[in-house]
Amino acid sequence: MSDEAKPSSGEHKSGRVYEAARSLHSTAVKDLLSLGVCERCIFRLVSVEPFVSDLSSVSASTLRSWLESGDEEDASSEESRVCIVCLGVLQLVFSDAKQTLVRSECGSDYAARIMDLVKEEGHEFDSFALEVSVPSTIVENDRAVLFYLKGKYKSEGWVQSEKISVKDALKVLVLDPLKASLGAKSDSSSFHIRLTYSKASDEAQCASETTKHERKKRKTGEENGSTCMSENSFEKVYEPCILSVHCNKMPIFFSGRYFKYSRNVSQSRWIIDDERMGEASVEEIIGGNILPACFGDSYKFHAAGREDIDVRMLGSGRPFLVEVQNSRKCPSQESLMEIEEKINNSEKKLVGVKDLKFIGSQCWAMMREGEAEKQKQYAALVWISRPLEEKDINSITALKELKILQKTPVRVLHRRSPLERERTIHWMKVEKIKGSSHYFLLHLCTQAGTYIKEFVHGDLGRTSPSMGSILGCRAEIIQLDVTDVKMGDF
Repeated sequence: MSDEAKPSSGEHKSGRVYEAARSLHSTAVKDLLSLGVCERCIFRLVSVEPFVSDLSSVSASTLRSWLESGDEEDASSEESRVCIVCLGVLQLVFSDAKQTLVRSECGSDYAARIMDLVKEEGHEFDSFALEVSVPSTIVENDRAVLFYLKGKYKSEGWVQSEKISVKDALKVLVLDPLKASLGAKSDSSSFHIRLTYSKASDEAQCASETTKHERKKRKTGEENGSTCMSENSFEKVYEPCILSVHCNKMPIFFSGRYFKYSRNVSQSRWIIDDERMGEASVEEIIGGNILPACFGDSYKFHAAGREDIDVRMLGSGRPFLVEVQNSRKCPSQESLMEIEEKINNSEKKLVGVKDLKFIGSQCWAMMREGEAEKQKQYAALVWISRPLEEKDINSITALKELKILQKTPVRVLHRRSPLERERTIHWMKVEKIKGSSHYFLLHLCTQAGTYIKEFVHGDLGRTSPSMGSILGCRAEIIQLDVTDVKMGDF
């Protein structure tokens, strides 16, 4: 080797790689190079030392010159060959989405290319988690070459059964340069960078040979793999893998309480036979304003229960969450206040919002727990078939913690299981309507999950007792408002 090819004494990383290269089993190295195995895969497969990130700072041609003990100029002529094992992954060469060949000299060059692709996505982040996916062919090829080495060199004692995988080796090579390029730390972040390698063609199917020979070995009990596999078992590879880079952020959540002022607005988008039911939906009004501020892909709307389209949500409002998928940005509290103001000041005033804020992912569990325990208050306009008397008001008001049994209402039997549930009416109050003896306002507080409409009219006897049975007359509900949803931290 010429003196120019050796690293200087000040190049510590290169020096360590050079010393490691000189310590490798020379015959095995020459053997693998002739098969078409790349330099970094040779370090993976032959070295008894841990695979180190220092390898990313040395170009493939320099590595080859050190492995061959030759000149770097001679080694560069082999650089265009695609590794039969990693299919170019550890050579830092790939085809992009436009089928353009991209080749990086070292880890920092590769990281710079990945950084450009990540920045195109427009995400804001200060940490990331790196994920790598490779074709199954690479895993099979890895197994094939290890099988070959065991058969040929097992008696020499340096061949190990377990080696670092190609995808883990790539992480070791590029993680530090990528952190430096992105100016971000690497941890179990909510922001994920996924490098997905896919096979460009059906070439390099040496794995099929492996499978066949391993089956033969199991049947015959042969331990000498060289009798089953030879250099002819491996085919050349002419195309590297295709690399696609995907960025994804874990969902972020926003909480608040909403009001519904219209009796023609559904909670979620409601389409039947391509026709919209209602004027709008709470989901679209709130989520449709939050999503653009996050530059996200999509959103999901979650609420603590729901009201029918013809029921208003008043009082303290109903707790809700908006879950934004793959957000590029997290809006400030000031921006959220502007969104809240925009919704509340809309011309039609169909929906209102309060207490809109960013909240952690733990809120989902909190909402589900609180939803089961919550109490709800209502105001119902009720009509009865006879005049309301003072004794009726007293008897209704006197009922506390009233237990009722409700079968699944007829109106929802087509989508709900036919069950019978016990529910509690905590208290009731009656408010007379001046000038009308058949109408009154019923204020009541109930356990979550109580069907109020059915409690009033009885649902053909499926709810018992009901307001009709308590008063001994026919009762119908004319209008219903939710006036309070009591639920812990929400």
